[in-house]
Amino acid sequence: MKLYLASLGAGLLVGIVYSLINVRSPAPPVVALVGLLGILIGEQIVPVARHLIAGDSLRTAIGLADCSDHVLGQLPGRQSAAAQADQDTPPPTPPGS
Repeated sequence: MKLYLASLGAGLLVGIVYSLINVRSPAPPVVALVGLLGILIGEQIVPVARHLIAGDSLRTAIGLADCSDHVLGQLPGRQSAAAQADQDTPPPTPPGS
């Protein structure tokens, strides 16, 4: 959550500086951002539909397709499967010990 708040704070600070020096932001308009959200959600329709056709429930299909990780990024407090596997594996012992 700290990462999201830091990102929002940095964006607000840049927006204030832009306003003070009378510069328009190069950020895309809201309609473009909504379109990008549509693309992210649309990419998940086929994988979820495949799981639904295979007989999984909607909740299971969304989980198996990793929709939340793809659309929202890695949420605070969650670790990727690879990072979690690394933590579960003990470090190798040096030869001769």
